[in-house]
Amino acid sequence: MVAGLTRADAGAARVLGSDVVADYRRARRLLGVVPQELVFDPFFSVRETLRIQSGYFGIRNNDAWIDEVMHHLDLASKADVNMRALSGGMKRRVLVAQALVHKPPVIVLDEPTAGVDVELRQGLWQFVRRLNRDGHTIVLTTHYLEEAEQHCTRLALLKAGRVVALDTTRNLLATLSGVELVARGHDGELTRIRLKDYGELEAALARLRGAGVEIHEIALQPPDLEEVFLRLTGKPS
Repeated sequence: MVAGLTRADAGAARVLGSDVVADYRRARRLLGVVPQELVFDPFFSVRETLRIQSGYFGIRNNDAWIDEVMHHLDLASKADVNMRALSGGMKRRVLVAQALVHKPPVIVLDEPTAGVDVELRQGLWQFVRRLNRDGHTIVLTTHYLEEAEQHCTRLALLKAGRVVALDTTRNLLATLSGVELVARGHDGELTRIRLKDYGELEAALARLRGAGVEIHEIALQPPDLEEVFLRLTGKPS
């Protein structure tokens, strides 16, 4: 709806104040979208693809920015390679580059690291953080809660299409206090105990020893976003 690919049955959507229907030209110029699906034109090289994308926004002589984007996404060596010859990970890099050619102030990343190798994932996040520092608003949708926790300052958690929480990452994590003690016995079975603070650790270990649990491995885990999500959605952890 925000990108103009479908119309809302009710309500309205705006990008920095521009209605996506009534002022669709400006709304589209303000927005860059990286889709989850690998959508590409098989007849053009990477550079040609990015030049054509620039043309959609009326931008000429954009090669300097295209070169910079390709450099940061490690696409420079593939600039003249046909899109059909690229791996899935490389195609996804091109999708990110396409969303950035017109320097939009708002960028939507829909599962940008799905099926992406570790090296690209790190490079992509580094570039995204730079864009965010430069004033771009990044809207990320992801099933990888550790990515959301690490990179996002504000979060919306959804269940069955409805927002169940909307707050800063710090505030959401603060809804859970204490730490979790995870102990693994010699048989591999896990025992989890919620502690209010580290001062309860010795008493918890004493209870485990009193119950005859032979501890093979132990860890203390602070609250994370996955636990917050499970609590809010009512699913057992």
